[in-house]
Amino acid sequence: MHVELVNQPGNTAAKVSLRPGEVCTAESGAMLAMSSNMQITTTTHKKQSGSLFKAAKRLLGGESLFLNHFEPQDTPGEVWLGTDLAGDMVVLPLNNDNLIVQGGSFLACDEGIEVDLGWQGFKSILSGESIFWLKLKGRGTAVLSSFGAIYPIEIDGDYIVDTGHIVAFSETLNFSITKAGKSWLQSILGGEGLVCKFSGKGTVWCQSHNESSFGSLLGPNLKAGSK
Repeated sequence: MHVELVNQPGNTAAKVSLRPGEVCTAESGAMLAMSSNMQITTTTHKKQSGSLFKAAKRLLGGESLFLNHFEPQDTPGEVWLGTDLAGDMVVLPLNNDNLIVQGGSFLACDEGIEVDLGWQGFKSILSGESIFWLKLKGRGTAVLSSFGAIYPIEIDGDYIVDTGHIVAFSETLNFSITKAGKSWLQSILGGEGLVCKFSGKGTVWCQSHNESSFGSLLGPNLKAGSK
C-alpha cells in the first residue's frame, strides 16, 4: 500500500492507495472517505481471524475493540484516514523489527504487520500512563498518529523523555521511570514530575502536545460553560 500524508503537521490526514489484493487495516472510526469500490471487513484482529481474547488485549492497550480492513475490488482504490485530535502522522516501514506504540497512537498498517499487546510492567503505573502498550511486529508499513507535531529522536546511550509525549519507540531500547529534577521537590515544583529514561540504541517518536495535560486544562472550562 502507498500512504500520502497531507496537511502536516497540525491537521494531518492519510491518503492510502491500494491495489486489488492489498489490504489496509485501520482503527475503528478512522475512515474519512473512500472510493466506491472499497470493501470493508470488520474483525477483532486479523482480516481472516479475530478472537475476543485479542480484542480484550487491544482494549487494555488503549485501542478500540474492532479493526476495519479495507480492500479494493477489481480496480485500485483509496481510503482517507483521520484521528479525533488534531496532530501529525508518521509512516514507518518495519522489516521484521518490533515497535512499541502507546495506546491511541496506532492508526493503520498493512497485512504484513501484527498488532499485539506489550506488557511494560508496573513501572508505567508510577508514571501515570498505561501499563500496557501495543507491539507492532512483522514486515510492512505502519501509520502512527500524534497529538500535535511528531518528531523522532535518535538515541545512542541515555535520554530523558516526558511520559505523556511518547508516541512510540524501538524495542531495542530499555526504559525506567525516574524523577525529572535532582530532587522530588524540584520535579514537583517544576511541573515535570516523573519522566522516562531510555537507554540503549534506537529511536523514540515524540509528540509536541500531551493529551492528559490538555484534558486537565480544558475540563474545568467545559464544566463552567455547561452551567
